[in-house]
Amino acid sequence: MNVLCLEPYYGGSHQAFLDGWQAHSRHQWTCLTLPPYKWQWRMRHAAVTFATDVKARMAQGASWDCVFCSDMLNLAEFRGLAPQISHLPTIVYFHENQLTYPLRADVKRDNQPVMTNLTTALAADSVWFNSQYHLDGFLAALQTWLKRMPDHQPMSALEMIRDRSEIHPPGIDPFPQRPARDPAAPMHILWAARWEHDKDPDSFFEALTALQEAGTDFRLSVIGEQFRTVPEVFETARRQFADHIECWGFQPTREAYRAALMAADVFVSTAQHEFFGISAIEAAAAESFVLLPQRLAYPEVFAGSETAGFFYGNTAVELATALAALAGRLEEKGDLLPPDKCGVRIASQYLWPHLAPQYDDRLAGL
Repeated sequence: MNVLCLEPYYGGSHQAFLDGWQAHSRHQWTCLTLPPYKWQWRMRHAAVTFATDVKARMAQGASWDCVFCSDMLNLAEFRGLAPQISHLPTIVYFHENQLTYPLRADVKRDNQPVMTNLTTALAADSVWFNSQYHLDGFLAALQTWLKRMPDHQPMSALEMIRDRSEIHPPGIDPFPQRPARDPAAPMHILWAARWEHDKDPDSFFEALTALQEAGTDFRLSVIGEQFRTVPEVFETARRQFADHIECWGFQPTREAYRAALMAADVFVSTAQHEFFGISAIEAAAAESFVLLPQRLAYPEVFAGSETAGFFYGNTAVELATALAALAGRLEEKGDLLPPDKCGVRIASQYLWPHLAPQYDDRLAGL
């Protein structure tokens, strides 16, 4: 099959998803992408930009069997602007949505991106979400949002979207076996997330402060994407934990990011907002012990009775207690992973060599 892929925001998880799938896909892909910059403008202009590009390519003889895009595209606009291919099956992948992102108190939600998500889902033949948690949360929030409309509330859209929705988690690349750790080294803690308020860095550093005050030794790496406004807590923490820091800031290459995962003993998430948690799955595949809040998509992604030890509750106090216990276990046993390495086993189901054939089959079925 020839797949036309449209990605208005080719960066981060969007880029990793497409690159990973294509590397293991049996189909032929034509990918039209735009740089990951000014996402609001990307959502507004991408349909016009891509429709123009598609028309030029078709004039040169290009043809496709289906269209795959992300939630950053206004698919309804694109199909109207590219009538030559409006008959093709279309699939939209929701990495995120513009309705359930937790805004700061001083920011008002823009209704236009929400409406774009709605019309895109209605214009697609199949709507893919990265987790059931994401789908359920989006539809629940959409119902509340639609009720705010003064009239002509399209409530039937909720069931229409649910009926054509499917759950397809993102994939990851395999990790090599990590080298043996230095048994004399203190526990290495890793935090890898966007440096924004919705990832709750305050709780993470509050837990580390409790460890520091208790005299627990540890090494620290704090990595992830940084945007224009970085919470002040990061600079405060950089000074406070300077003697513990191994790695700090955005990793410039994929290789450096993966190396940071493989160097960590414990991966910690304090996220208040997460639709899947790809970095947690990658950390588990890299043989780090994952320590996660009991919320969001994490219980779904790490489902199983054997994973109960991965969850610390939902407060900084509980996180500090869990980290202190892990430090004691590491000092006593020299390793944190259980003998069955259940985290590694769970992560293996998300490897691209496993997922790509399934997704290829689904495209062919459409």
